[in-house]
Amino acid sequence: MILRVLLLLFWAATAQAQDFSALARVAMAQSELRDDGNGLQLQMGLSLAVPYRVFTVDNPMRAVVDFREVDWNGVSRAALMNADNASDVQFGPLRPGWSRLVIALTRPMVVEEAGMLVDEISGQAVLSIVMAPATETQFADTSGAPADPFWGDLIGADTLATKSKADDGPVIIAVDAGHGGIDPGAQQGGVNEADVVLDIAFAVVDKINRSGVIQAVLIRDSDHFIPLEARITRARQEEASALISLHADSLAIGGARGASVYTLSKDAQDTASIRMAERHERGDLLAGLDLSGQDDRIATVLMDLARLETGPASVALADTLVSSMADAGVVMNSRPRRNGNLAVLNAADFASALIEVGFLSSDADRALLTSAQGQATIAQGIADGMIKWAADQAALAPLIRQ
Repeated sequence: MILRVLLLLFWAATAQAQDFSALARVAMAQSELRDDGNGLQLQMGLSLAVPYRVFTVDNPMRAVVDFREVDWNGVSRAALMNADNASDVQFGPLRPGWSRLVIALTRPMVVEEAGMLVDEISGQAVLSIVMAPATETQFADTSGAPADPFWGDLIGADTLATKSKADDGPVIIAVDAGHGGIDPGAQQGGVNEADVVLDIAFAVVDKINRSGVIQAVLIRDSDHFIPLEARITRARQEEASALISLHADSLAIGGARGASVYTLSKDAQDTASIRMAERHERGDLLAGLDLSGQDDRIATVLMDLARLETGPASVALADTLVSSMADAGVVMNSRPRRNGNLAVLNAADFASALIEVGFLSSDADRALLTSAQGQATIAQGIADGMIKWAADQAALAPLIRQ
């Protein structure tokens, strides 16, 4: 019986009592990807049972297995691969706490059987997946990550699945308050950068959403730490058209004050592509485009092509923010437009800018940044800038290559 998509989360009663936060280990003696007639069979031995799901994706044809994070030490492609009906197999971390295995298929196949056998005494498990030949139509009809709310809560938005946003839906802006949690950022006069920019971020989102013209979402909504890559990933999951990152620096010397807006420098763009290809999961480098099976050169070229559009959009975003913030009465730095090699600006598929809302090392700036009126003025200037930028981009949209 051909199964459309399998979402399988099960284990024996004794296995349920195990601590699933522990890292499962792959038992290579029980693990192999082998031919099964004209199909495939994947068998994977695990030191303990884990929740998992399996599905197929097209262009190119692949089978994907997601599960709780496992220890890949001792696992190699050569040791696992023993099949002619698959051209490659890759595996590794998907995101913190979760792993992914991807099988490149040589022909259309569908998942026919999938199951996990669990030893009731030891808790060890064997995952078995059987794939059967199918027509191209069957493969296309059954491909795609399943929309399952339970799994979504566990793993977050799937990087292989492109969410469909209505063409007439509002532009979404991701507002990222820098630092947080174990990283308080700059500290001056009893004030933490992370706290100040979070307050301003809340105000920016409120003003944007009250406009009814565009929408804004917070990347960090409390005092907790989020890795830089995760901030970019969250913006992508929200289908953001732009990401703005808020900061408030402190200088040991000099009397700098006022707000400034940064974009990724031209010199930094090449190194940004290379670093992203090395550090970030290729399935999440560009929204709606999975690069998991590509080498660094292809991934880098595709990101550089994406920046042909998002680069100018980022410059326009920064220029508009500077103008709108000044018009709103925000105290601006003597050099309000700057460029830098800043990690949070590395995304290739949406516009981004970093806003230094002021300097905590300046007594005057610090007083404004910690006052309700000062924060409201900054938030209004940013919100006005984002709304104007979105309108300008909409006007330019018919002129941008498809």
